[in-house]
Amino acid sequence: MARRIAEGEKGPFLISRQSIEKYLGPPKYYPEMDKEESQVGLSTGLAWTQVGGEVLYVEASLINGKGEMILTGQLGEVMQESARAALSYARANVTQFKVKDAIFENRDIHIHVPAGAIPKDGPSAGIAMATALISALTERPVNKDVAMTGEITLRGRVLPIGGLKEKALGALRAGITTVIIPQKNKKDLVEIPKNVKRKIKFIPVSNMDEVLAIALEPAVPKRGRTPSARKPVAKKPAP
Repeated sequence: MARRIAEGEKGPFLISRQSIEKYLGPPKYYPEMDKEESQVGLSTGLAWTQVGGEVLYVEASLINGKGEMILTGQLGEVMQESARAALSYARANVTQFKVKDAIFENRDIHIHVPAGAIPKDGPSAGIAMATALISALTERPVNKDVAMTGEITLRGRVLPIGGLKEKALGALRAGITTVIIPQKNKKDLVEIPKNVKRKIKFIPVSNMDEVLAIALEPAVPKRGRTPSARKPVAKKPAP
């Protein structure tokens, strides 16, 4: 704008969403992933970075194998421990999730956090890992509009985290409408700007049962007719 004025043009000059690309060029950064719909085995966590908060997607998948756990995405030691804690929690509650314990013996569990070129560490993705894993086990999609942050224990307790304000702003940029936070971080909500609170619902929780009740959607019925939906076959009269 300053250059146009120096060149003799007269204002006013309008900057809008439509014209911003003309002046600044095409966008240089894009969201890591676009969750257009709720998916099985894909949860949304929140991460703190030196330049603010951002969403952190966690993928979990079951593949034929021998019960091993595969972790990819340049995860640090703390995140690896969170993944193992999430697996132990899931195995300890197979009855509750209506999953056969044998599934852990003939399946490998692969947990992946995309953007593998970026090292990641910290405990706050624990409940996101557990949610993605249990979603894969139960075949229940994770609500695409829900993000979460919190450390998990072997008994499924949700422990507090840091950087809630930055993470909330990252959730807002990603279009998240509901954020699950540890109960002990409820006091930190006073730091969240009012305009963010108007657009995001923050739900404090104490354990994984509460997390799953909020984040998981009902299982999608498999395609195909059920026996009750089949038309009865007319019997031929006896000769």
